[in-house]
Amino acid sequence: MSALSLAVRDSSTMLRRNLLHARRYPSLTLNLLLTPIMLLLLFVYIFGDTMSAGIGGGDRSAYIAYLVPGLLLMTIGSTTIGTAVSVSTDMSEGIIARFRTMAIHRGSVLIGHVIGSVLQSIASVVLVGAVGVAIGFRSTDATAVEWLAAFGLLVLFALALTWIAVSMGLISPNAEAASNNALPMIMLPLLSSAFVPIDAMPGWFQPVAQYQPFTPAIETLRGLLLGTGIGNNGWLAVGWCLGLTVLGYFWSTSKFNQDSK
Repeated sequence: MSALSLAVRDSSTMLRRNLLHARRYPSLTLNLLLTPIMLLLLFVYIFGDTMSAGIGGGDRSAYIAYLVPGLLLMTIGSTTIGTAVSVSTDMSEGIIARFRTMAIHRGSVLIGHVIGSVLQSIASVVLVGAVGVAIGFRSTDATAVEWLAAFGLLVLFALALTWIAVSMGLISPNAEAASNNALPMIMLPLLSSAFVPIDAMPGWFQPVAQYQPFTPAIETLRGLLLGTGIGNNGWLAVGWCLGLTVLGYFWSTSKFNQDSK
């Protein structure tokens, strides 16, 4: 068997293992998924009219359209926290040490975690998106190409955050530490343009919201789903995603190989 075939076979096995774990122990994923859903319902039904007036909209539906793209990306951030916890648990419980004694492709363990997490993130996005549609979100002005681009952005963003989450899991001594280390995955969306426009924020805080990965990704997704312009945000979002993916990949593989010595 060639090295490529071995890598594909072992990565598929590790992917099935991670998906089975997610199916048998869904509580962590569900708990993380509840955060964006609860925020969506809270901001729409409690603050919707006030927030809509603040962004210049006529009614609550305008704020739903503004809010949902940001919550979709926040869902990805929430889901990947489970990846950090899962990786840390594998490292601390000794299963990785057992895998290293077996004749399997070394990188298949990390690849299985990454692909499994991306699939779970997209499934979670679909669920949150369905809730958004149920309460009034509509994307009637987006073309088929814009829908495809939006899906590609979600997958790329999920891949980038997943590699960072894997790194967080590898450097954490236990699951609790992994959850705490990955907390920025939830905090950064709260400090972005997900809930209010950057122009409405205090001047001293605007750079914090502007110069981070979530804001350009949110603005790009919002523009694609609503059929409006995205300006330079598209290139910035892709640049952030590629940069985080490369950083997370090399950080993860370096730490994983270091621990194996």
